[in-house]
Amino acid sequence: MIEKSEKTPDQAIAELAGRIAPVASETISLANASGRILSQPIHADRDSPAADVSAMDGYAIRLTDLGRNEPLPVLGESVPGHPTPDVQPGHVMRVFTGGIVPQDYDLVVKREETQESPDSIRLLPATANCRKGENIRRQGENASQGSAILQAGTTLHAGAIAAATNFGASQVDVARVLQITILVTGDELHDVDAEVQPWQLRDSNGPTLNALLSGKNWLHVRCVDRVVDNQQGLAERLAAAIEDSDAVILTGGVSMGDYDFVPDAIGQNDGEVIFHRLPIRPGKPILGAVTAAGKPIIGLPGNPVSAAVGCRRFVLPLLSRQAGKRDWLPPAPRVMLDDPGTRTLPLHWFRLVQINEQGSVNLVPSKGSGDLVSMAASDGFTEQPPNSTGSGPWPFWRWQD
Repeated sequence: MIEKSEKTPDQAIAELAGRIAPVASETISLANASGRILSQPIHADRDSPAADVSAMDGYAIRLTDLGRNEPLPVLGESVPGHPTPDVQPGHVMRVFTGGIVPQDYDLVVKREETQESPDSIRLLPATANCRKGENIRRQGENASQGSAILQAGTTLHAGAIAAATNFGASQVDVARVLQITILVTGDELHDVDAEVQPWQLRDSNGPTLNALLSGKNWLHVRCVDRVVDNQQGLAERLAAAIEDSDAVILTGGVSMGDYDFVPDAIGQNDGEVIFHRLPIRPGKPILGAVTAAGKPIIGLPGNPVSAAVGCRRFVLPLLSRQAGKRDWLPPAPRVMLDDPGTRTLPLHWFRLVQINEQGSVNLVPSKGSGDLVSMAASDGFTEQPPNSTGSGPWPFWRWQD
């Protein structure tokens, strides 16, 4: 008899995460690093800004010249990417956004607050209230030389790539790409293009999990294989997957039936089961294990909705942890349900939902964990604690993060 664990989803995830060994790092070109996860911080190679610069187009001026009711000669101009001309007393300098403001000047007046002539300007009354430092971005106000501008565990998204480029990080240390194997069990499963009989099914779990894990540059699904319901065959295929991969995800074979061989196959490969059968719906038979080398093995139920929910809620955070992400288990955004009904469950309840054009969140009618039509109509699922009811707010897990 398999005993059900009373761990919450987050407790189960945290316990397994604590046993997972992170992958090694490698050094690659920043040009190839989009979507990868930093394994070492990136430090500023100089101050940012590197000098005092103008926040807008205008004229650099001294405070002592603000009150002069006469034309002020324009000395020259400061343009981004070029050094400034020498400063002379009693002169202003035309400066463009991002251009250096020489230290002799106290502030920048906006161009529209001046009356311009070819070689001079007059200050308009609006400049009377200007203060020292106005419209100047000070050297080092964003970051000082040597400070960490990107921490280890940061995913190199577009903004992070921009910062790394700005500070000259042409080579970056990142976590090696995770290699994932997906094993789908079940004699009843066949290819998508197969002519199937009423007692047979087309395999949707393999493509679904592959879709959920694809598009992430920090992991690679190296193969999706189907395995027949045979304990020795499954154990041998699992052994090969463990050898070739950083993590193995299985679907089916984790419950209590005569053909549910996954727990025994894991045992034959010296895997240690960390949790099995959680108080959740759908997906109660879910299993989490780890090898002696710290590689996760996650067994998801064979029902399609259960497998998809388990992959999104459990597998993705655990793989993120293995890849070294800092925010590997971020808090889910919370949403309010329209018309949630009054039914309660003594379980953590994952409910398929759809977000409409007005931003409202509605439950998707579902016939159970094998209802692929309802899953196709959903944008993700909410998570409702045991014995709870009402509109929420409840955590919301979108299929694609």
